[in-house]
Amino acid sequence: MAKWQPDNNALSGKIAVVAGATRGAGRGIAAALGECGATVICTGRTTRHAKSEYNRDETIEETAELVTKLGGTGIAYQADHLDAEQVEKLAEMIASEYGHIDLLVNDIWGAEIIKGGPSEWDKPVWEHDLDKGFRILRLAIDTHIITARYLLPLLIKKPDGLHIEVSDGNKAYNDSHYRISVFYDLAKVSVNRLAFSLGKELGEHGTTAVGITPGWMRSEIMLENFGVAEENWREAMEESPDKSQAVAPPDFILSETPRFVGRAVASLAADPNKKRWHQQTVTSAQLSKEYGFTDLDGSRPDIWTYMEEVLDGGRNGDPSQYFL
Repeated sequence: MAKWQPDNNALSGKIAVVAGATRGAGRGIAAALGECGATVICTGRTTRHAKSEYNRDETIEETAELVTKLGGTGIAYQADHLDAEQVEKLAEMIASEYGHIDLLVNDIWGAEIIKGGPSEWDKPVWEHDLDKGFRILRLAIDTHIITARYLLPLLIKKPDGLHIEVSDGNKAYNDSHYRISVFYDLAKVSVNRLAFSLGKELGEHGTTAVGITPGWMRSEIMLENFGVAEENWREAMEESPDKSQAVAPPDFILSETPRFVGRAVASLAADPNKKRWHQQTVTSAQLSKEYGFTDLDGSRPDIWTYMEEVLDGGRNGDPSQYFL
């Protein structure tokens, strides 16, 4: 069977904005759009000259360069999406240079550090720092609404546009599981709901809105937490001799690169019948089954089904059985 390959011309001539493209899912989505020939405006706070509160080395310039290397046209644009004036200027630049956009991906997060580690999870709201909690909500929700306010008018200028809201957890999972804290829980549920509520407004303009969630994603931060790199990520499930690193559980075998959810977004964008997904929240694995794309290593992991059937449903099953 031939190895799956992206169609390098599937999105040629399309203009996309990936808001929050510095690292993680945002970078993976931008890269996958580049694989398909799109022009991708990559926004974020961290550049080679300035860092966000994450204080990490990944930059929007690196993301834009990756887009170009893969066959698209990458454009780095620094913007703090909590600052309405900066986002308005971004919209003005796009209107002047391109006139419209075909795809908007709202992937802004920025609260991974603020939410803390496992020792800080599952605390009642009265034990939380309110400033940190409200910061989580602002980074997760306000940023998305500000971005929608200024960029959606560019998306509805042409028919068949696509708006993507990126979150963590599909609707069924988030509806039945408490997610770390009141603040984190509300943030993730709200972003999924935005795909539905914005879809009500966008549908009248022939524009499709979809919420999407990756599975267990091997982001830069996740790999770092386990002391591995993408080249040797499976070693995260083995205990280090000096026991200095956390050991990933067996279901880490079902983790995915950020490119997997990126290819899900690219497949949606190229689908002439994308409206069938309107106002739904879907997973990268679900769309992989529909469109046939694979992760970088040729795999198609489906951790959400594994969690539903085995971890929550009590079914006997090995993680290695949950590849589509």
